[in-house]
Amino acid sequence: MSGSDPTQMRNQPALTTSSGRIWLVIGAIATVLIAGTLIALWLQLDSTLALMVAGFTVVLYVVMVIVRLTVEPLRPRLMALAVIFWVQVLLALGAVIAIAMGAGAEAR
Repeated sequence: MSGSDPTQMRNQPALTTSSGRIWLVIGAIATVLIAGTLIALWLQLDSTLALMVAGFTVVLYVVMVIVRLTVEPLRPRLMALAVIFWVQVLLALGAVIAIAMGAGAEAR
């Protein structure tokens, strides 16, 4: 296996040569969708968890912007942005599952 195989995930342009702007665009879209969904769940189910995770999602996006503006070496910046993005998404998924399970338990 060659270290320069372009089909490997670690060699994709979004993780090697991008300025990081695409991660901010994707992160902004995800933040709006995630926060909107969680705020709707909070309004509908009065779930404190939904409101807390919505706020944390916004904080993670702010961290993405700070990383994009302050971290100089390209690859570490891009890897950090990718990790923050996936933490944001997985945290939201976990919260939605937890909220749904809690709502299901209350309905019984």
